[in-house]
Amino acid sequence: MANERPTSQQRPAGGPRKRRPFQRRKVCRFCAEKNLTIDYKEPRTLRYFITERGKIVPRRISGNCSAHQREITEAIKRARNLALLPIASNHTLP
Repeated sequence: MANERPTSQQRPAGGPRKRRPFQRRKVCRFCAEKNLTIDYKEPRTLRYFITERGKIVPRRISGNCSAHQREITEAIKRARNLALLPIASNHTLP
């Protein structure tokens, strides 16, 4: 039929499927070091969790657990409202 999906031997690109190398799971730095805190008043700590364009880094890249990722997201948004962190990429950090 015309709408059949190609099998693993019939690839549209023509070559075999490439496998990604196994990457070790990152550990949440806030769970590993209990003395670290997430605070919206510390933009230097939050700077590691935003990109150059000002976007929040996703959990799968930063390695945070879900609870700490939610706290970081909330802290970044509060810091943006107080102009401690940039909202867009054309703003500079203090």
